[in-house]
Amino acid sequence: MKTSPHIPDADVLRLEQTLDYHFQNRALLERALTHSSYANEFGLGAAHNERQEFLGDAVLELCVSWELYRRFPNTREGDLTRLRSALVNTGSFANRAREIGLDRLLLLGRGEESQGGRKRDSVLSDVFEAVLAAVYEDGGFAAAQHTVSCVFRQIWPESPDEGRKELDHKTYLQECVQHLFNGDRPVYTQVSASGPSHARQFTVEVHLPDGSRCTAEGTSCKKAEQSAAALALEELSRKYGDAFRPNVHHNE
Repeated sequence: MKTSPHIPDADVLRLEQTLDYHFQNRALLERALTHSSYANEFGLGAAHNERQEFLGDAVLELCVSWELYRRFPNTREGDLTRLRSALVNTGSFANRAREIGLDRLLLLGRGEESQGGRKRDSVLSDVFEAVLAAVYEDGGFAAAQHTVSCVFRQIWPESPDEGRKELDHKTYLQECVQHLFNGDRPVYTQVSASGPSHARQFTVEVHLPDGSRCTAEGTSCKKAEQSAAALALEELSRKYGDAFRPNVHHNE
């Protein structure tokens, strides 16, 4: 019977570098990475991340709300709420968890592992919330705010009008890929970033489960991802025709 989980030192160091935060109490992080199924399997009792999920949900909403409030001082409540909703949701948190490697570090019981828990949005969203709660417990609100700012760096909206009219190719591509490839997802990789700070140019590549890759550029990482997703949708349409389209409503 295990008395406590253990995350390899090298993995902890990489995660801390990504979060730009060093834990004084590493046990808080280890608990945040422990799913209840793992705790049950190894007799750890309540030493899992469910309570931290509860706290992390509130921490993330407050941190994202404050960042948007600070960025857009003249924006009305309704628009701030719309912007926050695009960032504070299960899918967004799950994607952030994958980007920072929590899907690899998460401690799961064998049953949950065999049922695909490591790929499930709800599980990954929960561990992301728990890790941010651990940062808050260990270092306070300022530390949590800084970590959120870092983790969301590439996807903060540049304008309060962002997303109002722009077609969300990334969301639709994800729906299509999940439909076509039994729940798998597209993976985005930043290839390069060049140019001066006032005129940066980002290159992003999206990888599809069938081995296809599409590359696009944009003045932000987010815009490059949207362009790459649009190209990928064209590629899927060419390869698979209407078979790739999920049964969901989509405004062209």
